[in-house]
Order: sequence, then structure tokens, then C-alpha cells
Amino acid sequence: MRMTELVLIRHGETDMNRELRFQGHVNVGLNAIGLEQARRLAARLCTEQAGALYASDLLRARQTAEPIAAGLALQPVPESGLREQNFGRVDGMRVDDIQREHPDAWAGWLRFEEDFCMPDGESTRAFHQRVMQAVQRVIAAHPDEKVVIVTHGGVLDMIYRTAMSLGLNGPRQSDIPNAGVNRIRVRNGALEIVDWADIRHLQDLPPQPVYDQKKLVAVASPSAE
Repeated sequence: MRMTELVLIRHGETDMNRELRFQGHVNVGLNAIGLEQARRLAARLCTEQAGALYASDLLRARQTAEPIAAGLALQPVPESGLREQNFGRVDGMRVDDIQREHPDAWAGWLRFEEDFCMPDGESTRAFHQRVMQAVQRVIAAHPDEKVVIVTHGGVLDMIYRTAMSLGLNGPRQSDIPNAGVNRIRVRNGALEIVDWADIRHLQDLPPQPVYDQKKLVAVASPSAE
């Protein structure tokens, strides 16, 4: 039975993460903490027997992948299908600005429905399809190999939901920290979570900014993607 192992990494921290903005397709780089997270990821993963390294083509993912690539002696493969969800006109905005400038869109966002999209953005259903098509391309190209993928929080949410047979409606059901290590086995197309949100390599760094969609639904208070 063929099995592909995926080592899934969320990019390191950015200033927009720290400010709890909707990053989406904004091509922002890592901040100082994010660069240190990337360095520690490289040290953590340097003994992995990986056959390939893929990364979202957005800058924050590419910067996270660079030291990992050096440690594994692999050339990162850019994959636009692994980009974060496109939030259209609200990309880069703070929540309070979205609430003021796009109140109907913010109300729609709080419902967490699979066919909702921000103005000129991408629905969760379309996002999920794009992400899983990209993941399946990687799996098909690397049967019986271990593959490291550096991507985004929303992408990891789509993969987690698929592996756990969760629907696309509703808030996130998993923790997805910056620079966390997540491991999945793929057998005959089925995804099995082996480990999730491992941040042992980051323990003495400053606490991460937390985006909690479940709390957002419960109290309808400001947060961000």
C-alpha cells in the first residue's frame, strides 16, 4: 500500500499577524519573530528524510521555506494553489476598519458559510477546492515519499477539515499556530492526522497572536484572519 507523508507548516509570524489583520493574498514578509521561527523550524526539520519541499508563492511562506530548504538540501517548489484564501477588498484590513467600511460583509463573515465571500474575494467552497487540488497534485507527484509543505493558516484549516471529515461551514476546529509542525499520512487518497500544532521548538518565544473563530462566533467581538 502506497503512503505519502506530509509535513505541513504554517508560515512564520508577520506584523499583520501581530496586528490581527486579514492577510489573504497580501505579499507581506516575516517580522523578526517570524524569521527566528523559520530558523528554528529548519533546525527542527533538518533530519527529516524528505523527498520534496513545496511552498506557497507568497513571500511569507517563501521566507519560511528558505532555511528549511537549506537544511534539507532541497529546492523549494512554488505552488500558487497553496496560497491563503483571497479576501478581495478587505485583504490587509483590520477588523474594526472592515466593520466600519464593509458592515454587510462583516456580518456575512460571522456566519462562516461555505459559499460566502468577502467583496471580490474567494468563497470557502472555492478555496477548499483550490487547496485540495494542489494537495492532490503534490501527493500524486510523490508516492511513497515524505513531502514538506509551507503554507498558510486557512490552507491548513481546509486540510484539517478534509482529514477529519468536517464540513466547510462553521468556525475552525483546530489550533493552527505560526511555524507549527503538522503531520499527515495519505493512503489510497485518505488523509490521516498523525500530529497537529506541534510548537515545541518555539516554547521560549513571545506568545503568538491568537485568532479564535469559535470565540468570535460566541461573542461577535473583533478578530482577524
